[in-house]
Amino acid sequence: MNLLHFKLRIFTLDMSYQIQKWRELLAWHGLVTAAVYCIPFVMQLSDLIGLEDHLLFTEKDMSCCVDITSTKDGKFITINSNSRTSSEVYVIDTENMKDGLWLVRERVAGVQYFLEHHYGFFYILTNASLESTSSAAEGYYLARCIAEKSLTAEWQVIVLPGQDISFQDMDIFHRHLVLSIQQKGLPLFCSIDIPMSVNSEQPMELENLNPWFFPVPSCLCSIVAGSNHDFMSSIYRVVISSPVMPDIIADYDMGKRAFTILHQEEVVGLTEKGESDSYGVAFPFNFTITNSKKDESLEDGQQQSWTDLSEAFSCERIEVVSHDGFMVPLTIVCSQKAKHTNQSPGLLHGYGAYGEVLDKSWCSDHISLLSRGWVLAYADVRGGGGEGSLHQSGTQACKMNSIYDFTACGMYLVNEGFVHKNKLAAIGCSAGGLLVAAAINIYQSLFSAVILKVPFLDICNTMLNPCLPLTILDYDEFGDPRNQADFEIIHHYSPYDNITQGCYPSVLVTASFDDSRVGVWEAAKWVAQVREKTCPTCSQSVILKTNMSGGHFGEGGRYIHCEDVAFEYAFLIKAMGMLDDEKQSHVL
Repeated sequence: MNLLHFKLRIFTLDMSYQIQKWRELLAWHGLVTAAVYCIPFVMQLSDLIGLEDHLLFTEKDMSCCVDITSTKDGKFITINSNSRTSSEVYVIDTENMKDGLWLVRERVAGVQYFLEHHYGFFYILTNASLESTSSAAEGYYLARCIAEKSLTAEWQVIVLPGQDISFQDMDIFHRHLVLSIQQKGLPLFCSIDIPMSVNSEQPMELENLNPWFFPVPSCLCSIVAGSNHDFMSSIYRVVISSPVMPDIIADYDMGKRAFTILHQEEVVGLTEKGESDSYGVAFPFNFTITNSKKDESLEDGQQQSWTDLSEAFSCERIEVVSHDGFMVPLTIVCSQKAKHTNQSPGLLHGYGAYGEVLDKSWCSDHISLLSRGWVLAYADVRGGGGEGSLHQSGTQACKMNSIYDFTACGMYLVNEGFVHKNKLAAIGCSAGGLLVAAAINIYQSLFSAVILKVPFLDICNTMLNPCLPLTILDYDEFGDPRNQADFEIIHHYSPYDNITQGCYPSVLVTASFDDSRVGVWEAAKWVAQVREKTCPTCSQSVILKTNMSGGHFGEGGRYIHCEDVAFEYAFLIKAMGMLDDEKQSHVL
């Protein structure tokens, strides 16, 4: 995606003075007498009374990104300098701006921390090494320190996650602390009443603080925070979703420990009437699931109704054994009548980078494939987000783990009868394109069709050019190929450098001319190389589709999105040899 710049103009009320520069980030002083703003790598303090700008902070490390925000209670402005794997935070007391910046704690390689303020304390989510060990913590835990300039480096560990739980994020309110967690691989939220009674000698585990785990439907796959900006509120809003459950907006009252469903996305055009196809799903997609569901796992008095499509479609989460015994989480979605038939076409999604959790939320586009009997699968390979060291065990020298995890999931779908052996497809976007393209270099016959969307394919050459926008930032993720050892590791799996002779699957590669994250030339070079090295039949099946005006995430807009998805699905249907079935069904 291209970086969008907005010109911010701040005027005095009599319009006699204005700040007029390119701004990307801004935080206000609590009394609106000053503002802190950011231009790349530089922080400035603008005195709106004295009409002067003062340099506050300059980040000289090009591997770090700098942003400004304020604590939710407005008491402090925070300047956050983050690389992919480390962080350093400075704070400014909004009631005493002349006191300048306070450094909370100096940067340590591999250590990240994020903070909020609550009545005289900084609450800190971090993976810093615990005093009892010499190495970094396995995951995040909660610490705090007194919010005074001389005491910010003296952290006290107060809450550990406990067994089968990992902390992902936190939010803070007047009387409640909210934690985003992973419990046995599933995303959840919980709240703790604060201020809490803290043992100065020994940290407490989460379960000992009487947490309220937000009740959720049992078919949950995704839960993300909504807009929760009011520090004094006791209501926390989230969006709940799964591949078979349209998005639900729910409010959780942390004081009363009760929740309310406010809204659920309506799926237009679904009705129970209509003629069923061979998979028991109506064509042309005119069935409505009108029966609301109640989850027996919820406590009495908390029963709420919602709609899902579980009667028509199955959603299950299993674990697949990878090459080294690691259990890879795999989510499988399909028509109830398409399970284990050995005949279904399938589409395997993967990403596996930057600690990002693979998106498994509701997408109405997928009904088009599911209603045709397709199996959709989501492989949470190492390198992505989740519990413990899932991210680190798929980066740098361990990147091959991501690729082997992905191929293991593909083989599982075929061997267990979810997908026909000649009808498995794969899709990867950006860094996920690297994952999928590397997989087909190793196992050319596993996939029959592949979609690579703005893919990162020429990793060696890109990472050797520090002038490109993300290269230096990505050294923490992939390694620095200017070092011989790192170069050999990256070259070993680089999609562009490992194209081999033989037959490749049908491939659709999309690129954007104005993409500032992944150069358009990467897709063009890879397609040219595949066409040159593979057999003539395969070459005809490798398509490059270039958007001449969009960025990394395309042009946006609902209609353009529909056109892009329709093109991708048409490619999959044709690549799988299913056009005749479509014509007989009068769908095309």
